[in-house]
This record gives sequence, C-alpha cells and structure tokens, in this order.
Amino acid sequence: MSRPRLLLLDEPSLGLAPLLVREVFAAMVKMQGDDGMGVLVVEQNANLALAHASRAYVLEVGRVVLEGASDELRKNESVRRSYLGY
Repeated sequence: MSRPRLLLLDEPSLGLAPLLVREVFAAMVKMQGDDGMGVLVVEQNANLALAHASRAYVLEVGRVVLEGASDELRKNESVRRSYLGY
C-alpha cells in the first residue's frame, strides 16, 4: 500500500523489551507528524497509551465507559486508581 492514511495497532508493546517499545511508539509518533497518518492503538498499558494519544477510550467488557482527551482521562480519579496505579 502506498501512502496509507490510517495505521491500526493491537497491543504493540506486548512481549517487547522496553527499548523496542520506545522505538515502536517513536516510529508511530513520527508517522503521525511527518505523514499526517491517523493511528488507532489498542493497548493495555494505559500509561503508555495515554502518554502518546490525543484522545482515548476506556473499554470494560467491550463497552466504552469513558472517553475524552488523554490529558483529561489522566486526571480522572477512577482512571488513575484503576488503570494508572496512583
């Protein structure tokens, strides 16, 4: 495919060494900025996902229970306790 407009990633950090995870997410950010590509990431590491996302959705049992800007979700008390560990 030449010049895709959307990249879909499912658990890109799963099973990778931390250095490789940083490289994968750095490449994702580069594609977004340089190429204007949209990126949809499904990721259980909430800290990592929220650090790189502009918008986020929290799913529980297949349903969206929270959505919003990633900065807003980081400040949400229930998200912090349940998914971010602080």
